[in-house]
Amino acid sequence: MPILLPTTRSRTSATRTAATGHAVVIAGGGPTGLMLAAELALAQIDVAIVERRASQDLGGMRAGGLHARSIEILDQRGVAERFLREGQIVQLAGFAWTKLDISDLPTRHAYGLALRQSHIERILAYWADELAVPVYRNCEVTGFAQDEMGIDIALSSGGTLRANYLVGCDGGRSLVRKIVGIDFAGSDPTLSNLMAEVEMREEPAWGLRHDALGYHGLSKTESGRVLVVVTEAMRERGEPSLRDLGEALVAVYGTDFGVKNPTRISRFTDAARQAASYRRGRVLLAGDAAHIHHSVGGQGLNTGLQDAVNLGWKLAQVVKGISPPNLLDTYHTERHPVAARVLRNTRAQIALLRRAEDGLIAAREVMSELLAMDEPRRRFGAMMSGLDISYDLGEGHALLGRRMPDLDLMVDGRPLRLFTLLHDAQALLLNFGEAPDLDIASWADRVNLIRAGYDGAWELPAIGQVVAPKAVLVRPDGHVAWVGDDRGCGLAEALTRWFGPAA
Repeated sequence: MPILLPTTRSRTSATRTAATGHAVVIAGGGPTGLMLAAELALAQIDVAIVERRASQDLGGMRAGGLHARSIEILDQRGVAERFLREGQIVQLAGFAWTKLDISDLPTRHAYGLALRQSHIERILAYWADELAVPVYRNCEVTGFAQDEMGIDIALSSGGTLRANYLVGCDGGRSLVRKIVGIDFAGSDPTLSNLMAEVEMREEPAWGLRHDALGYHGLSKTESGRVLVVVTEAMRERGEPSLRDLGEALVAVYGTDFGVKNPTRISRFTDAARQAASYRRGRVLLAGDAAHIHHSVGGQGLNTGLQDAVNLGWKLAQVVKGISPPNLLDTYHTERHPVAARVLRNTRAQIALLRRAEDGLIAAREVMSELLAMDEPRRRFGAMMSGLDISYDLGEGHALLGRRMPDLDLMVDGRPLRLFTLLHDAQALLLNFGEAPDLDIASWADRVNLIRAGYDGAWELPAIGQVVAPKAVLVRPDGHVAWVGDDRGCGLAEALTRWFGPAA
């Protein structure tokens, strides 16, 4: 079996399978793959990334931005400030060109962050390197075979890796998804857009434009170059060229403004597809490998990051033997509806933006009037920023299944933000009551028991104020798994369901 050496320092772990293997192999080192690798590394899982690029540099022009919930999950891990230092805080949320101000939503991060994907990837890659995640570069997964004990993964280098699990984070054309035979159902593209960063000899027509072809925009980047987004007159395929970009500009503006020296040019469409299942045996899918859609609303990268945080702790527990493999089925159960809703709202936005026809113009105006009202604005703002995501964990308190707010707690007589307690990706049982602490001795190696004080209001995006709970079980992804009273009714069942049988 040929041995392929990773490009970053390796590390030892109790979960390593063999000298030429890892507990988990991730195909694809984009934002989703890097986030998942970091989550697994925090859980002390031997994880490696297989990435076709020689470096983290991106080919093609990509949009960028982090929505409020994505900033929250980075804050939960103590790395949000790395991104905030490099990006621009803005009101990023919007629906079909109607901006949604979320500054009054109950979150510490009531905003978005304008930051190009290339910067996001670079910061994530540096973090993964700090966590000693090895990366096999200039290499791709070309095939694999599962058995009862693991999975053998063939690489383009001719080498082979052995793993317990393989996760496909290899994009919308995912080879992992195709090989494992998971259907990618949805709709074919009906339009194509070009995005590029260029220089122009003439002063361009700054701002947004909407016409019979679709929507277009020219804006100045931080480097002084021009960011171009333009809808093509005919739906095109393949790698775009500077000539394609010039022709698209002429069709819309009557001139190409002397476009030259493109840094990157990319083409994207409104194709909307979703994997029928996010898991088949020892193979899982995340990010664009599991769902693709138009970039309107900037939800794709963010949905992938949140996939990774949902999957990471579950996969870690299964690899360690703490939880049975069927815990991984909850990854599909929880995340598939989230992406399905993203596909739905992007389809709706494209339908509104597609043409400058009287009926559609009227529909956009009506939608804009509706979203100017506080309640619809807050609800759509929470949806577009990911703050209202709720997993169906059954009947109960309004907190159940939703993200835990970053409360300003008092712990052992000192102030402490709740998110700081999630930095090591460990579950929390928070006791806010006066009764003695609930007995979780049998799960003490998996769940941290915290006696905390909090005097403020409990408020959730899109819901408002909720009844203050006596005790809350928070999963490593920051979602609430159980809400109870001083007696702990149902706590043992919730602990077993999410964190394995009692020791």
